[in-house]
Amino acid sequence: MSLITNPRRIPKLYRGNAACPGCPIPKELDILIEELGEKAVLVVPASCTTVIMGDTTGMPSTIPVVHSAFAAASPIASGIVRSLRMKGDNDSIVAVWAGDGGTADIGFSAISGSAERNEDILYVCYDNEAYMNTGIQRSSLTPKGAWTTTTPEGKREFKKPMPFIMAEHKIPYVATASVAYPFDYQNKVKKAKQIKGFRYVHLLSPCPPGWRFDSSLTIEIAKLAVETGIWPLFEIENGEFRLTSISKTLIDKKNRKPVTEYLKLQGRFSKLNEKEIKEIEDSVDELWEEIKSYIKQ
Repeated sequence: MSLITNPRRIPKLYRGNAACPGCPIPKELDILIEELGEKAVLVVPASCTTVIMGDTTGMPSTIPVVHSAFAAASPIASGIVRSLRMKGDNDSIVAVWAGDGGTADIGFSAISGSAERNEDILYVCYDNEAYMNTGIQRSSLTPKGAWTTTTPEGKREFKKPMPFIMAEHKIPYVATASVAYPFDYQNKVKKAKQIKGFRYVHLLSPCPPGWRFDSSLTIEIAKLAVETGIWPLFEIENGEFRLTSISKTLIDKKNRKPVTEYLKLQGRFSKLNEKEIKEIEDSVDELWEEIKSYIKQ
C-alpha cells in the first residue's frame, strides 16, 4: 500500500530529514524505496541527497545506502550487483539515485559505460536542473534562459536531452517521470524493477531555492512542466516509444497550456525577454514534432 493512498503507512524515508522546505526528494525517494522493496541497495553520489540521506544524527532510509564519489556511482553499483550475483543473490535490486550534475556531467562517462555494458542497474536521475547542493551552479541539464550563480544573465544553451541519449545506448528501459504524477512514476519504477539490464528513469525534481519559487508551489510547478509540454511523460521499452499519463493528450498542441504559465512562477526565468521566451516555446514545439515521429514509427 502506498503512502499516497494510506497516510498512516510507515514511510520508507523517515521524516525529519535535512531536505529544504518544499523539496520533493523525500517523497520521490519514499516512492522509489517502497517499490524497490527491502532487498535493495541504493548508491548515492555527492548531491543534495548526500545531506538528506545521512548526517551526524543518523540515516532516514530503511534500506542500505552507499555514498559514492561524484563520478563513481555507476561503477560502484556495478560492483555491488556483480558481487551479489556471485553470491547467488539474484533478487536484490541495486539502484543509483543521482542528481543532474552527477548524471549528465561529472558522471556521464561512467553512466554511459554502464549502459553500454547493460549492467543490471536501475538508475534514477532526480533532475533539479543545477548543482543545488554547492550553490546553484549551472549544469548541462539547466534549461536555456535559467538563472544560476554561474549564469547570472540566463543560460545560453539548451538542456541536454539525457533520456534520448540514454535510449541511444539501446538499453531495455528508459522513462521520464514527475513528482506531480506519482502513480505514473510509481508504475515506471515497478516496471523497471522487473526488467534485467540497465534501466534509466529521469525524474523532474523542482527546487524551491534554486528555481526561485515559494516552497508551497513545488507540485504545481512540476505539474505545469508536464501540462505545458516542457516535460513529456514517456517510456521507451525495448525500443518502443509510448507517451504515458496526461502526456498522451498533449500530442495535440491545443491541449497544452502556454509555456509562459510555467516560466512566470519561477524567479530563475525573470530576465527572459520576448525573443528568448519565443525560442523556448519553439523548442517545445520541436520536441513534440520529434515525439510524433517516434509514435509514427
